[in-house]
Amino acid sequence: MKSYKNTFLILFFALALICFVNISLGSVYIPLKQIFLSIINGDVEKDSWRSIVLSYRIPKAITAIIVGSGLSISGLLMQTLFRNPLAGPFVLGISSGASLGVAILILGASFFGATLSSYAFTNFGLAIAASLGAFLVLSAVMLAAIKVRNTMSILIIGLMFGSLTASVISILAYFSSASQLQQYMFWSFGSLGNLSWKEITVLLTTFLIGILLVVFIIKPLNSLLLGENYAKSMGVNVKKTRNLILIATSLLTGVITAFSGPIAFIGLAVPHLTKLLFNTSNHKILLPAVAISGAIIMLICDSIAQLPTSEFTLPINAITSLFGAPIIIWLLVRKRKIYY
Repeated sequence: MKSYKNTFLILFFALALICFVNISLGSVYIPLKQIFLSIINGDVEKDSWRSIVLSYRIPKAITAIIVGSGLSISGLLMQTLFRNPLAGPFVLGISSGASLGVAILILGASFFGATLSSYAFTNFGLAIAASLGAFLVLSAVMLAAIKVRNTMSILIIGLMFGSLTASVISILAYFSSASQLQQYMFWSFGSLGNLSWKEITVLLTTFLIGILLVVFIIKPLNSLLLGENYAKSMGVNVKKTRNLILIATSLLTGVITAFSGPIAFIGLAVPHLTKLLFNTSNHKILLPAVAISGAIIMLICDSIAQLPTSEFTLPINAITSLFGAPIIIWLLVRKRKIYY
């Protein structure tokens, strides 16, 4: 761990710097000094700047850090469990379940009356619907995990649940109006803004619970890299570890998708990027490194999506893929080695 001390210090410094840069950028540029004054309740040149910083940009930056860290850790857990470099936080169908919940609320609201329809336009309404959908898929996957011993079979089951929910969403979309389709489409683009402090508290609390579960399985994760049989020979309770991984990933992915929408690329690519940077497969190093790296990349993508000095904001999903995919391709071609 000592040999990575300098690298971690650089990452922490980069995270702090990019966080302040992210807060300063937007349709209205706010100098870094004014951001500090807003945080410490000092004299700010414009009262509107303080309101923008405290009510919108800081909550959005915190959301970006949580989303980037949570998805990156989930991706690392899935790649370790399935020993598959293409595994990501959404392979279990949790994100698809969340999308189905939102689709039922938005696209199917007209079938359930005006009361349900009114909830489709609130953040908490969307979050509750997404959480219920994710929970239903999680329950189905966990039941399958009890019956199925082969880990790869669980991966296939998760993918099938994803296909099943996608087909239901397609049917709902076919019978929906243009305005309903537009609202669902905007949610599927992903968003880091518009969360209140109360909603961020719920997001952060669930995130910390998921991280706490991960802390208990760091040693078994290293054993799983060499296969389940090796892990069993080392005294690891594979079934218990697998269930904890599934629950932790579901909590992180489910709550993030509920509040921010399905955000692509981060969970799949950041673990690879971190492994190339640290040149190790030790999860004691990788887990904190992946969390910090994911937060940094998410903040960078959000800064680009804001189109500084412009009133327009691009979909965060588009930026995460456009910005990240070429970098990962370049790194893989250049280094040609990834630790699993």
